[in-house]
Amino acid sequence: MSNPKKIFGTDGVRGTANIEPVTAETALKLGRAAAHVFKNLERQSRGRGKHKIVIGKDTRLSGYMLENAISSGILSMGVDVLFIGPLPTPGVAYATRSLRADAGIVITASHNPYTDNGIKFFRADGYKLDDKIEGEIENLVFTGEIENVRPSADEIGKAVRIDDALGRYIEYAKASFPRGLTLEGMKIVLDCGHGAAYKSSPCVLRELGAEVTVFNNQPDGKNINENCGSMHPEAMCKKVVECGAHIGIAHDGDADRVLLCDEKGNLIDGDDIMAIAALEMLTEKSLAKDTLVATVMSNAGLEAAIKNAGGKMLRTPVGDKNVIDAMLRDGLNFGGEQSGHLIFRDYASTGDGLVAALQILRIMKAKDTPLSQLAKCWTRFPQLVTNVKVREKKPFEQLDGVNQLVADAEKELSAQGGRLLLRYSGTEPKVRLLVEGRDAAKLKTWSEKICGAIQKQIGV
Repeated sequence: MSNPKKIFGTDGVRGTANIEPVTAETALKLGRAAAHVFKNLERQSRGRGKHKIVIGKDTRLSGYMLENAISSGILSMGVDVLFIGPLPTPGVAYATRSLRADAGIVITASHNPYTDNGIKFFRADGYKLDDKIEGEIENLVFTGEIENVRPSADEIGKAVRIDDALGRYIEYAKASFPRGLTLEGMKIVLDCGHGAAYKSSPCVLRELGAEVTVFNNQPDGKNINENCGSMHPEAMCKKVVECGAHIGIAHDGDADRVLLCDEKGNLIDGDDIMAIAALEMLTEKSLAKDTLVATVMSNAGLEAAIKNAGGKMLRTPVGDKNVIDAMLRDGLNFGGEQSGHLIFRDYASTGDGLVAALQILRIMKAKDTPLSQLAKCWTRFPQLVTNVKVREKKPFEQLDGVNQLVADAEKELSAQGGRLLLRYSGTEPKVRLLVEGRDAAKLKTWSEKICGAIQKQIGV
């Protein structure tokens, strides 16, 4: 029987560090459970000797605690650990494949503040776990079924630190940029968000020939995502103008997402990046099945631009895992989210902020065209996204009048080709409302009505 308790959310385990479920005690249990599951998925390890699990992390303070706890659990089950240190989430996915490990773990809370942390798992092929395997791990954590599985003597696992993991990732990222093309003559502003890309992204861009102005690249364990990076791109946009740069690049804490800025200081989000890249790929005939994968959050104008160019757009629920699942299911090679998760599956098995930036830089160089001009390839429909902090995630039907307001708004907006999406965040205590249509004033009115009703009943 499956256990009703849950610790996995939409993107691994996440929460306030040192408060359940993100504690050393639960991390140790997760390590034991994961080691048992991965050891039994394939009786023969991918490399020589014992089964191996890669562990990487971002730069937040609590990473030390969780890294030691989860590795202890893994070692206690007779599985070896490969420590690779601070590395972007896509770097951990790549290292899992490159080192022929049987699984990968990254300790990160992505774009959340340093007080949070989380644990994400990768399969041997570098893709995120499916729900079935997550369920097996979860079940073992709660049932204690493996409490008596205790390898001893030389059956206990050993831990090794991999010194060249950063170098491996740097070479992998550079390989996604065309051979023979360089970034010479390009001025780039790079905001590392004091996160996991503080070494890798500056190194890759400079080795490809760019002149790079780097900031927010001095992590101290507590400044990750703090008024910087892709969560706060204003500083990047300002610095691009000050430096006379051609482009700005901003990562989040684990660098699996990216936002850009054009040479005029205008923000370029995930929808812009998808429009530029997908339309170029359609022209090159390199977009698999002429189809872009995006979530329900992406602007309707993006879909219109892709259709006008002879392509199609497949929408998924929110979450890069849903985008990747759809790409794997349908044999597609490009997709992403408005928030800046971009998956170029020809190069990566997960969202990679650096690889995504390099694909846009490739187009800029090949076409000798500034980013502001490239971004004019589509027209954005008016869209308003509002977040409401909540103290509990009550079903919307239990909130007085909210569903009726949503129904009335949908009726009015859909008549003009617009839409509405109301959902709870999978990673934060927030309600997210998206309204989209041709009349910006109507969007504001409906957003205020619906969010006001929610705020009144369950708002913080």
